[in-house]
Amino acid sequence: MPDTKDTLPGFETLAVRAGQQRTAECEHAEPIFPTSSYVFESAADAAARFSGERPGNIYSRFTNPTVRTFEQRLAALEGGERCVATASGMSAIYATCAGLLQSGDHVVSSRSIFGSTTLLFTNFLHKFGIETTFVAQDDLSGWEGAIRPETRLLFLETPSNPLTEVADIAALADLAHTHKCLLVVDNCFCTPALQRPLSLGADIVIHSATKYLDGQGRCMGGAVVGREDVVGEGVYGFLRTCGPTMSPFNAWVFLKGLETLSIRMQAHCVSAQLLADWLQDQPAVSRVYYPGLASHPQHELATRQQSGFGGIVAFDLKGGQEAAWKLIDATRICSITANLGDTKTTITHPATTTHGRLTPQQREEAGISDGLVRVAVGLESVDDLRADLARGL
Repeated sequence: MPDTKDTLPGFETLAVRAGQQRTAECEHAEPIFPTSSYVFESAADAAARFSGERPGNIYSRFTNPTVRTFEQRLAALEGGERCVATASGMSAIYATCAGLLQSGDHVVSSRSIFGSTTLLFTNFLHKFGIETTFVAQDDLSGWEGAIRPETRLLFLETPSNPLTEVADIAALADLAHTHKCLLVVDNCFCTPALQRPLSLGADIVIHSATKYLDGQGRCMGGAVVGREDVVGEGVYGFLRTCGPTMSPFNAWVFLKGLETLSIRMQAHCVSAQLLADWLQDQPAVSRVYYPGLASHPQHELATRQQSGFGGIVAFDLKGGQEAAWKLIDATRICSITANLGDTKTTITHPATTTHGRLTPQQREEAGISDGLVRVAVGLESVDDLRADLARGL
């Protein structure tokens, strides 16, 4: 990084420059270090590194220069002290829970979260004696009422997947800290280009780097960002021992993705707003979910908390699953896939894909109807996307 004694670098500068340390080869682009291990100067040097007395690379399961560059860059963008990169977004959530919780602890989570996250809490953490209570994302009194003496962590996505519900991060941070809990925010939909939960009081930010941080659907990865004394100890300790490790190649791809994150997110926001406005006028659509619409229940909150409304638009069709499948199958441009955050627009039916493993009751509680369709708006022409969706409407 250049000397910035008088001013702090802007977001776009950090996205391009932060974390890079050139080698003796004086390369301009960040190098990839595809190595499993490292050579030590001596037996004493090896012992000092393993014990933590001396900094340096040890083994690529938990120390790799390319991964470290990605971690430092994302931490700078989120305004956090430490980032731990993982193999996927789900492993980032699991590493956070496994590293910071123990048997007998309790989690309060929003109901409005990704289906696999719900199953992680109910099917797997539960087996190890960690209980989870699910509450409505926008009901602050419900969050407070669910907190117990053994509650250690509050978890949410904002905006949520797929209904784009927005939570008041600052209010939930105050509530969490009053009860000596950590607030964990999945920032996948906004990324730090549109929202910085740590600056609003959150303790930990989770990312699926697979989504917008990459931006082109190329690699799997995740990240946990927060304070050194939380992320740098519990979460990193879990990664070092248990090994849900990000590969150096994937880290390099994500570094390239971060360089264009700001301009991509701006473009996603513009196109998603235009598509959401158009969908509101379609007779076959009963409701559109997008924080940029004045009809969205948390539109004002999203305006205050985010610098943009994101690229995810969801909508209910009057004909239920039959109408939803007809629409999806009629598209020729949109990719029928459950991934999101891509330059290519993707479309999916959450009730039978991303939330398909939930029980009907769980889907109903989360607001996932049979007629719900989720579109992750890419970077194609909006006119072409409208025409593509019109085929099935």
